[in-house]
Amino acid sequence: MNDSKRKIQLQKRRIIRVRAKVSGTSERPRLSVKRTLSHIYAQVIDDTSGKTLVAAADTELKGAKMNKTQAAEAVGKLVAEKALAKKIESVVFDRRDKQYHGRLKALAEAARAAGLKF
Repeated sequence: MNDSKRKIQLQKRRIIRVRAKVSGTSERPRLSVKRTLSHIYAQVIDDTSGKTLVAAADTELKGAKMNKTQAAEAVGKLVAEKALAKKIESVVFDRRDKQYHGRLKALAEAARAAGLKF
């Protein structure tokens, strides 16, 4: 097996391992965060019905000059505001296969500061 296939396989294992411990319900949906090299996305998902309730991304922030960490903070605040508007106050945080630091941590802390509980 070449290195790229092995990396993808290990990444999928990490995602499955985290998802086994974290699952969203209608009372407490899952806040899933996807981080790529250039963007960051956040979704609030109800796993029982399989529907995305709220979504936010740094691509929604038009014309704002900011670095990646500042963009993550803005996305965290945006997703929290959208969730609170739909009366979602408490979520379960799903970091997928990434470590809890850097942009992921900035997004989570901004969402907490905006009023989301997890």
